[in-house]
Amino acid sequence: MEKVSAIVIQEHGDPAAVAHCGQIELPPPAAGETRVRVAFSPVNPADINVLEGKYPVRPELPGVPGVEGAGILENGTHVLLPHRFGAWREAGNAPEAALVHVPAGVPLEQAAMLRINPATALCMLREFVSLAPGDWVIQNAANSAVGRCIIQLARHHGWRTINVVRRADIIPELTAAGADAVLIEGATLTADIHAITGKNGARIALNAVGGDSATRIAGALAPGGTIVTYGAMSRQPLRIPNGLLIFQDIAWRGFWVTRWYERATPAQRAALFAELFDLAARGILHTPIEAIYPLTAIATALEHAQRPLRSGKIILRCS
Repeated sequence: MEKVSAIVIQEHGDPAAVAHCGQIELPPPAAGETRVRVAFSPVNPADINVLEGKYPVRPELPGVPGVEGAGILENGTHVLLPHRFGAWREAGNAPEAALVHVPAGVPLEQAAMLRINPATALCMLREFVSLAPGDWVIQNAANSAVGRCIIQLARHHGWRTINVVRRADIIPELTAAGADAVLIEGATLTADIHAITGKNGARIALNAVGGDSATRIAGALAPGGTIVTYGAMSRQPLRIPNGLLIFQDIAWRGFWVTRWYERATPAQRAALFAELFDLAARGILHTPIEAIYPLTAIATALEHAQRPLRSGKIILRCS
């Protein structure tokens, strides 16, 4: 048995109070497994929800959180860790078949953040409507990690984005990143979007907020458009006006990347990762990092990750 450092939770609750850095015993790899030294793992909103006990998929207690990350095999190969591996640890044993090799040219810090947010953005832009160059994409929470990926991907493919935020100081940053329009959340949002898209409107809206924000961006869609909900930052339920269903025929859909991975074929997963790696290697997809913390500073890292004013992701250096 090897002892390695890991973040272990015994119960759910306040993230900084329930997450502790300690030692766990790591047995030798079983048949079909290999030892992985975890290099980096981000702190995602899903991780916060796991610690709080609010996420639908959680590790058995006591357990190690961390939904994604990247590591290094004993032969030096860089790999993406399996989904829900429990990445907040120094090392672990992983099924060899579940590891995804990271090609040269992709920084390991960026690779560690590809499996969730960039994958969510790319799948949502591809799975629900067929976008042509010049088409509009509406999104709220545009300064989130997923939102920034959507801006980068849309710019690359020639799609135009209308990006809804809550603070005016974010506008120059998102505009510099490639956003075509940035609007402030408010009662006139639907009319403001219509003024930009004109009579043709937008065919898709991506919702990570819920409540009134979701209703407003749905109301700005063209007839037959689709709104895709992948988050609920306001913790308010969706409010679906009858008229948007009856007269506008707006489709309300949901997306959860965990389910996408569960349903995807090996070929579909391989194609997704190949595209993400290519985009990351070329600098088209890039997630800014605000701070990197060791496992021993987990309380500080979690507090930092929950601050509302951040310019990048918080990630853990695990070994």
